[in-house]
Amino acid sequence: MATGRRPHDHDGRHEHEPHRRHGEQHRAEEAAPESRSSVEPSPVDGPVFAQPEPTPDPTRFAVRHGSDREAYREIDTLNREHKLVPMPFPAPRGGVEPRLTLAEVLGGDQQTIAAIETAGRLVFHTVGDTGSTRGPETQNLVADKMTADFDETNPADTPRFFFHLGDVIYSFGEAAYYYDQFYEPYRDYPAPIIAIAGNHDGMVAPESGAKTLAAFLENFCQEDFVVTPEAGGLSRTAQIEPGVFFTFEAPFLRLLSLYSNTLEDPGVIADDHIGDSQLHYLEAALRRVREEKFQGALLIAHHHPVYVADSRHGGSPRMGEQIDAICEKVGIWPHAVLAGHAHNYQRFTRRHGRMEIPYLIAGNGGHGLARLSRRGSVLRTPSVIKTAKDGGDEVTLENYDDRGYGYLRMIVTSERLRIEYHPASDGPFAKTPDDFVTVVLASRTLV
Repeated sequence: MATGRRPHDHDGRHEHEPHRRHGEQHRAEEAAPESRSSVEPSPVDGPVFAQPEPTPDPTRFAVRHGSDREAYREIDTLNREHKLVPMPFPAPRGGVEPRLTLAEVLGGDQQTIAAIETAGRLVFHTVGDTGSTRGPETQNLVADKMTADFDETNPADTPRFFFHLGDVIYSFGEAAYYYDQFYEPYRDYPAPIIAIAGNHDGMVAPESGAKTLAAFLENFCQEDFVVTPEAGGLSRTAQIEPGVFFTFEAPFLRLLSLYSNTLEDPGVIADDHIGDSQLHYLEAALRRVREEKFQGALLIAHHHPVYVADSRHGGSPRMGEQIDAICEKVGIWPHAVLAGHAHNYQRFTRRHGRMEIPYLIAGNGGHGLARLSRRGSVLRTPSVIKTAKDGGDEVTLENYDDRGYGYLRMIVTSERLRIEYHPASDGPFAKTPDDFVTVVLASRTLV
């Protein structure tokens, strides 16, 4: 019988050390994961984000993350027997093109929307692969620096949300680890967190009886604002996304969000096992961009990257071809493409006709790092990884960071999209990016 699981990178194959959190945090620490999961979400009047008062970083996890060694041994067997396939997922709410707006996740806060429009600038964060299984330290490095980014002299520079690029929870998206790997690290992050699911969020441990994406849907795809048991007494409300694929809209921005499923490689958005609903969605979303003559930044996000430099994670060329076919059919192309999955930062430029499209991997949000190399030597940049002679477009690796954790800061105006990479090692109060790229929206070319 075919399953939809696949082994992740081998840095996850280890015996996790026991982690027990100190007792000063406000949580029902003694409640077992099983008892928490049986509690119904608590409805509230509107969205809640950061805690009322900042709290110190934990030094240990509240729930021990045990070893996944046996689970991955069984998954390897399934892989060798070619029994690993993409897993079906529930259809989103909202028809062919499910939509979610920043105003909705803010609970109808039109004052914030008006402030963004008046300032003429939207700022937000994005990164993926955040959930750590080894302890809170690496994830907190990034979370704390992102939170410090709200200390701005000019209110127009304040981030308005965090768009998570998937793999929120390792190793199998278990509800028991949502407190340690999601709610606790971002307890002081004072803005909404929207997420696409990564392969680990949808993976199912062998013989666990769990349903794919169950905890992700519980904590990101509620119909109303609720506090879930996984929050463990913290205040953040679950998100109200319509499903695992949707269009996210904010002033100056449309972000087309896809679910690239549960395989380690490649990412899959459509095939015989899961159908082609995401292809119909993408076409409908792009047609609406064209019909409404939308002039802002158009981004596409999926967890698995189309292009990667040398790494233990491979690219997903078939997924890229499916997206390209629809972009070509409708005549609308993105200004940039975002992904995670590879546990590092990589920035590519794809030259498609006269267009220059950045493809970015931001997969160093806290889980672990994967080094890049080419035949055992350091990979220099810029480096052409695909030429037009190979068929298709030229793709160049422009920059990367495979030694530290970090995140992307996105700045969108009516005319330009600026993408900045900020490493956590610069400290929580450093404001200067280590890498950036700027796209002229009208021409889809780089400054």
